Amino acid sequence: MNQRIGLSTLVVHDYDTAIEFFVSRLGFDLLEDTPLEPTNKRWVVVAPKGSGQAGILLAKAASKEQISATGNQTGGRVAFFLYTDDFSRDYNHYQSKGITFVREPINQPYGTVAVFEDISGNLWDLIGPA
Repeated sequence: MNQRIGLSTLVVHDYDTAIEFFVSRLGFDLLEDTPLEPTNKRWVVVAPKGSGQAGILLAKAASKEQISATGNQTGGRVAFFLYTDDFSRDYNHYQSKGITFVREPINQPYGTVAVFEDISGNLWDLIGPA
């Protein structure tokens, strides 16, 4: 058996604002932005550079339930884990782009980690090598 996770959905308030955050501030690649007719939806996929086939589907909240989940999709826990080959480079770059870190870097047995918020308030671990 050969399986993999290709995409994870992230509910956002607005497509273009989310694209700007992930592409311009985090440095992700915009892999796809396709209108889905006749709806007002789009198929928007972003991914960290060099991530292969794994990405994030940015889905615009379309109901009260989805709107209320935006920014809190995991009930306040860290939702995503972004691994980097150079923690200091990315941490400093993200700070220069105005990314809000809610937990400062600490060394753990598995590497250096700091927690930041995305544009909606979801929490991410930025993790560098041990």
